[in-house]
Amino acid sequence: MMMKLTTVQHNQPLEHLAPAGRIGVISLATDFNIEADLHRIFPSDVQFFTSRVKNVNPLTIENLRTMAPGISMTADTILPGVELDAIIYACTSGTIAIGVERVTQLINEVRPGVPVTNPVTAALSAFECFGAKRISILTPYTETVNQEVAQFFISQGYEVLSIAGFGFEDDTAMTYLTPQDITDAAIACCDSNAELMFISCTALRASLVLEDIEQSLGIPVVSSNQALAWHSLSLVKYPVSVNGFGALLREHLTTDIVSGELV
Repeated sequence: MMMKLTTVQHNQPLEHLAPAGRIGVISLATDFNIEADLHRIFPSDVQFFTSRVKNVNPLTIENLRTMAPGISMTADTILPGVELDAIIYACTSGTIAIGVERVTQLINEVRPGVPVTNPVTAALSAFECFGAKRISILTPYTETVNQEVAQFFISQGYEVLSIAGFGFEDDTAMTYLTPQDITDAAIACCDSNAELMFISCTALRASLVLEDIEQSLGIPVVSSNQALAWHSLSLVKYPVSVNGFGALLREHLTTDIVSGELV
């Protein structure tokens, strides 16, 4: 019996998937958490698509810089030929090590014209949104890396009143820190004069406890992944607030941000 070969016509118009936004994500190869966090935070009509850039442990400024050559290639593998509305480079310390402008340049070399954000640009935009200049920072990093992180924010005009780290050098292991430990450390280490608490690192599961920490501290709390979600949603002009992940997404999700560039 001969096989029958047929071409079938669809009767319905093709659907436009992710109608509110398609966001590319460049994640670290060792990041255990970024996708889980973004799944929690992004509304259902926004979708993200991940590709991973190779990074190496231990987490040091020098090792972070080795990612740079792979960023363009990784960006090029996210839905080739499909238009993206924004691209996220998902590494806080990596952005500081490589440089905000350099990260954007590397991505736009292969995805020209697409707005780019990263945890540093997103966090700075969030700080400005809250009008906060005096900050405390919690990270999973070593003191050496924390010195670089603090110096960067100081160079941007912020007063870093305190910075505390868990001392981890393994990017994957950072995700194993419990949300309770993140909560306890943020509350204990936040300076009483701070206007905002920043929890750095896409690997930390801070999004699960942002509201608890804000309630305890009485000030805004910004985390890397929450800021990335907020900033990228703003870049795609998402008009509806997102609840459950702190004041930033609940009260300040607007269409006022038109550029991913660091001001």
